[in-house]
This record gives sequence, C-alpha cells and structure tokens, in this order.
Amino acid sequence: MTNRGDGFRWEAVPVFLVSIYRCHMKHSKTLCSALLFASAVTAFGQAASAPSSSAGEKPYTVVDGNKVDPNTLQGFKTWRAAACDRCHGANQEGLVGPSLINSLKTLSKDEFVQTVSKGRPNTQMVAFSGNAEVMKNMDQLYAYLKGRSDGAITKSRVEAMQ
Repeated sequence: MTNRGDGFRWEAVPVFLVSIYRCHMKHSKTLCSALLFASAVTAFGQAASAPSSSAGEKPYTVVDGNKVDPNTLQGFKTWRAAACDRCHGANQEGLVGPSLINSLKTLSKDEFVQTVSKGRPNTQMVAFSGNAEVMKNMDQLYAYLKGRSDGAITKSRVEAMQ
C-alpha cells in the first residue's frame, strides 16, 4: 500500500482489520461495517490500555499500599519539593490542574516527560525543564505518580519499605 505521508504505517494495521475491510468491499456493507467498527474499537481500546513500561514491568514496588521502593520514594519527595500539589491536589486528584490519577491512565511515559519538561501551552502547566531536581528525578516522579494512578499506592503520602 502507498505511503500516506502523515506517519501512518499500514504494516501496523492488524491483519484481521484488513480482512474485514476486504469483506466489506465484497459482501454486505452493513454487516461488514458493523464488524469493522466493533473490531476497530476493540483493537484500539486494547492498544490504549496496554502497559506503558517494557515487558509489562511496573516502574514501582509497593507493599501495603504505602510502603515503596527507594526510587518511588524519591519520586514522592520530588513531587513535594516541586509543590505539584498546589495545582494537582495533595492526593493528585486535581485542583486547578487535572487529576493525575486519571491522566496517567492514558498518558504514556514519553508524553508525561514531555508535559513536565515543556509544560502545556494555553494552560497553567508550566515547564519544569529549568528545575534540576525535577529533571534529575523524572523517572522516579513518574514511578510515584504511575503507582498512584494504577491504584497500587493507595495513600498519597508514602514511606520506605523495610
């Protein structure tokens, strides 16, 4: 198939979607259209909910809902030092800024890093690229917030695992 010029990759389209499209072209357009729509919704829903870390590994370790590994604890300390709670709330559920518990369910790690580093135009989200502490601990901050978003960290205040 031809290159569309917009970054779309045909090879990334699942084979079953191509088969349903061909069915659509040959047979009952109504039935095949319904199958195509249902398959696309299912495929894209599964892709959107896929784990963001490689090999399905979580970037955090949590015991009893609030005892975390050293990296995740450093993420919590970075959260507090950068005063992110002023906009996102002490429990990351949002104030003037959005709920990070909800946002990190859909943001990839790369999108998170870009947002924190560069901010968001036309919003109150400022860039933290000039904050050496945040930039140095970006992975740790992500681990802490991802743990909160995934529900593994059940309290906003965490402590070190023993």
